[in-house]
Amino acid sequence: MARRLKAAERRASILAVAKLLFADRGYHGVSVDEIARRLGVSPAVLYQHFPSKEALYEAVVNETASRRESYIEAALVGPDDFGSVLLRMTLVFTGAVAEDPDFLRMEMQAALEDTDTAQRFFQYRWKSLTDYIEFSLRELAQAGQVGKVDPRIASTLYQGMVREALYAKCILNDERYRAYTLQGLVEQLIALFLRAIGYRE
Repeated sequence: MARRLKAAERRASILAVAKLLFADRGYHGVSVDEIARRLGVSPAVLYQHFPSKEALYEAVVNETASRRESYIEAALVGPDDFGSVLLRMTLVFTGAVAEDPDFLRMEMQAALEDTDTAQRFFQYRWKSLTDYIEFSLRELAQAGQVGKVDPRIASTLYQGMVREALYAKCILNDERYRAYTLQGLVEQLIALFLRAIGYRE
């Protein structure tokens, strides 16, 4: 006879399965019945833990989006020039997403379905990185170390480049990029970005 799961274990298993399905097909493409079938339980079991599909989705989003990377070591260990720190911070971020690419799938689905939820993905996971770029570019501009660029636009475009690299390696798995490591893509990406903003030490 199968061991009956404790409430915390059951909740965790529901979240794990729901995350896979929501990441694959979005909120509107998944039903409570399907989640229950995947788990081998009745929908009533799901409703014991989550009062509605909306509540379950909210819990999945919170769990997926609220993981924050720590950039303290990346910022403090090693050369302190803008390019070096940006490389280390970006590698921390991309490494974390590569370990859990469902984050990227959830973010993309949210962008198509729910802009408020997509904004939360930005606030939780991207903001530390883009804030660092924006703040640094303002300082570098005052010191005459970058060309004439809008810091906010530049940080947004950098975010898009990183997202595309993650998409190519972690989701699309495009044959054109299989010979390249994610770190190699990030290093090339940063070299292009620094050149584009006219960065000079």
